[in-house]
Amino acid sequence: MTFPASSSRISCFPQARTSAIGRCQLAALCIGSDKLSPVMARSLGNTLTIICLGVLLFGFAAAEDGYELWLRYPQLNAESRALLARSATAIVAPREISPTTQAAIDELARGLGGLLGATPPVTSTVRSGAILIGTAQTLPAIATLALPLEDLGNDGFVIRSTVILEQTVTVVAANTEIGELYGVFALLRHVQTGNALSELDLLSTPRIGLRLLNHWDNLDRSVERGYAGQSLWDWMTLPQYRDSRYVDYARANASLGINGTVLNNVNANSASLTAPYVANAATLADLFRPYGLRVYLSVRFSAPIEIGGLASADPLDPEVESWWRAKAAEIYAAIPDFGGFLVKANSEGQPGPQDYGRSHADGANMLAAAVERHGGIVMWRAFVYRSDNPEDRAKQAYNEFVPLDGSFAENVIVQAKNGPIDFQPREPFHPLFGAMPQTPLMMEVQITKEYLGMASHLVYLGTLYQEALTADTYAAGTGSTVARVA
Repeated sequence: MTFPASSSRISCFPQARTSAIGRCQLAALCIGSDKLSPVMARSLGNTLTIICLGVLLFGFAAAEDGYELWLRYPQLNAESRALLARSATAIVAPREISPTTQAAIDELARGLGGLLGATPPVTSTVRSGAILIGTAQTLPAIATLALPLEDLGNDGFVIRSTVILEQTVTVVAANTEIGELYGVFALLRHVQTGNALSELDLLSTPRIGLRLLNHWDNLDRSVERGYAGQSLWDWMTLPQYRDSRYVDYARANASLGINGTVLNNVNANSASLTAPYVANAATLADLFRPYGLRVYLSVRFSAPIEIGGLASADPLDPEVESWWRAKAAEIYAAIPDFGGFLVKANSEGQPGPQDYGRSHADGANMLAAAVERHGGIVMWRAFVYRSDNPEDRAKQAYNEFVPLDGSFAENVIVQAKNGPIDFQPREPFHPLFGAMPQTPLMMEVQITKEYLGMASHLVYLGTLYQEALTADTYAAGTGSTVARVA
């Protein structure tokens, strides 16, 4: 599942916090006058009391600027603190700590420190009430518990109340370090929603392997369909300046289990594939890596012409194929865990394989071959609206892609929007879901409020996503929901 065009930045207004009281005092000095009648003075005095109270409350409200999102960890009340403290006496971690395990320890320490008002010590010694973080390989005590780790995959985790060395403890265990991190976020969420750390037996593993954000961010820091200021990525100050918000962004994504991010707009600029921008993307990848967040790039199909000096971008041209293989090797040399390419082609004026009489499969497979040896994927968008096509817009993707079912390479995923038009407030599910059983599909839903007020008011989108995922395609009989067949 991919989430395009997320808000790029949260703006803070510290001056609102520091000047609210000053403004209230100034208002009192200007309005309070000994020339007023006693009645008017009392009336204005009451009004000023209300105004001052309102401004003071605004000052306190402004202190919560939203930047911490759902990772605020405010201190619990005394009763809840005492209860949690008994089950969070220490954090037990492996002796040798990777960057991801360190991120998990830091998050748990940050969370418990905020909730309790004091941070538990980090140790390698098991004690009563401790919380253990690790895998069966990194923490021997976990290996003795016979936990159902084989069912967790790479991203799953188990949280269990148990006894080790006659000490009652809580264990956060996984097969991988990123699983540990996901488990820590789940543990903190469990506490923040009013639950105790006792008699726990929680197991979670994601059904969807690729959980990505697609940013519609341009290299000049403008954001297509963006309503929250400039892009978070400051390409002009990277790679030297590493904004702390980049790590906060990775933390927030990891807390939700998001494991990939496409940095740039699907209406791509070929310059994003040049050496300076690849170096910038590599810096972001380094910052994101401890949080399990892989970097992807949107690519412009005509890049071999625009930055490669070739005369063509024909996907069956050997020179074009060679250029993309070399470009992929260059990117992977800088970003060893690079995820792959996202492509918008032959849609809304974007170049693509059809410019050369080739199919979407021809274009996707050529790029897939370039990244396959490195373990990368190609996400080929099925949004192929063209104004010169007389066919009904809602049918264009179906007509172009269904005949190609089964002809895409194994590392190609066709990405379709939740509906056949364009992120409308109301539209049916996309007809490709259930119609391409031989081709992996992924659903793209929109977080930004493009057709829902352009972020001028609050909109809850969860039910829109749910409606699309639970719609029945009847592709293989009743119960063939979009969630099952996509």
